Amino acid sequence: MFRGLLTSSAKKFGKSLSSTPSPFKAAPSLSTTANWKNIARIGLAASSLFPACCAGAGAGALTFSSEAKAGSRRFSSEPAPKKLWGGRFTGATDPLMERFNESLSFDKRLWKVDIEGSCAYARALCKAGIITSEESKAMVDGLGKVAKEWESGIFEIKDGDEDIHTANERRLGEIIGSVAGKLHTGRSRNDQVATDVRLWLKQECMVIRSLLVELLKTAANRAESEVDLLMPGYTHLQPAQAIRWSHWMLCHASKWKRDLERLDDLVKRVDVMPLGSGALAGHPFGLDRASLAKDLNFAQITTNSLDAVSDRDFIAEFLFFASMLGIHFSQWSEDLIIYGTAEFGYVKQSDAYSTGSSLMPQKKNPDALELLRGKSGRSIGQLVGLLTVLKGLPSTYNKDLQEDKELLFDCVDTLHATIPISTGVLSTLEPVGSAMSSGLHGEMLATDLADYLVRKGVPFRETHHIAGEAVALAEDKGCSLTDLTYTDLAPLHELFEPDVTDVWQMEASVEARSAAGGTSKEAVLKQARDLRDSLE
Repeated sequence: MFRGLLTSSAKKFGKSLSSTPSPFKAAPSLSTTANWKNIARIGLAASSLFPACCAGAGAGALTFSSEAKAGSRRFSSEPAPKKLWGGRFTGATDPLMERFNESLSFDKRLWKVDIEGSCAYARALCKAGIITSEESKAMVDGLGKVAKEWESGIFEIKDGDEDIHTANERRLGEIIGSVAGKLHTGRSRNDQVATDVRLWLKQECMVIRSLLVELLKTAANRAESEVDLLMPGYTHLQPAQAIRWSHWMLCHASKWKRDLERLDDLVKRVDVMPLGSGALAGHPFGLDRASLAKDLNFAQITTNSLDAVSDRDFIAEFLFFASMLGIHFSQWSEDLIIYGTAEFGYVKQSDAYSTGSSLMPQKKNPDALELLRGKSGRSIGQLVGLLTVLKGLPSTYNKDLQEDKELLFDCVDTLHATIPISTGVLSTLEPVGSAMSSGLHGEMLATDLADYLVRKGVPFRETHHIAGEAVALAEDKGCSLTDLTYTDLAPLHELFEPDVTDVWQMEASVEARSAAGGTSKEAVLKQARDLRDSLE
């Protein structure tokens, strides 16, 4: 039935085309593979006729030098460029496949590490006696010129440049001639791209680390300077116990600190060099991989060439790190969004990180926080996307692995935005102490009432029940728990004494939580100091 619908649709499409000037005469039959290709070509040509309708299909795709200004692909009548892998092929690659297969549109950001890796590889080939020192120098010098073209923005991408490796090698050949063909001796794009991504990600991890450290220092500094502010603490979003505002800040800083530790740990598994593994079976020319790793500043080399070309665990780990960091930003943002509402009013967000409404003049919206909350789902999706790619792959390299880079690159780009935004929000946030104090209700001291009797030797399970009776008594009397007097409480237990009303002090309640990690002033200040010391 579905095949019939497709055939019917194709016939209708053919009739509509025959009534207007068109490069197509009729809809082809769907009975052969060749004609399915023709239908695909109709779609490609239609996209050039209706670029506005088809623009989304090419979003993010590479714009080649032979493309029309409107964005549609034109193919030259000149002979196709020689493929790196084209020796056993007699037919040309379908233009659709060219577009489908290319990755230069997104992996071109690896140009610098690709050149670094190739320079080191040229030196390693020379040390192994595979090429001469003159040839190695020509390669390194030529690659330096290629790098300058990328840096100055004049590198010309040409048809046939499938990926960053192909583009750089093609340009090197144009600069130094046929000797460039020796650079790929013993090397595959399989171990080359795995090396490039590790080099790139290792550098990005250092940048992200510095951004996280800045955020954590901001949290530690604010926690110290605002330690005297008390606020309600919540469980189930219900008022629970009094805490210090700084204690709340350090709660989220503790999560970010774990994220930093997670990043530091995963870098160990990023910092492993696969270069010299070949396509899968290893290097046939006695390459000194340990020396090559030292040249590229890798901590160690991979131990199995089959695994080396297919291992993307380190990317999955990075995406998990980013997902957890995003979740922690989302939780922090949710707290602040709630605390910033008119109903709470505990914080005011800076104009620098807020926006307004195009309709309602009075609005001041916490868009920075809402975007932080929203973007957390982005990194989770990227993690799931990569794991889905990996789960069904057979051993060694498969083209599916090309899907890793767009997920990784977008994730890194997102972190470059979200971490500085979080630092900006935190550094400009204004706590409203009066509103926080107003939120400190007497019922939050019910646990302190139970603790009063615990200190007199009464089992906590019994004191918990007695304190609950006191809460019920206050409700019956229509007053706050802290309005109850010794006379009100004495009938509930014989060990209540006149000093029981000393329990009705928020500052005393907070200071009682003095164990390590608690909300007393000294405990909080120690948390802030320890956090700062850990960042040195």
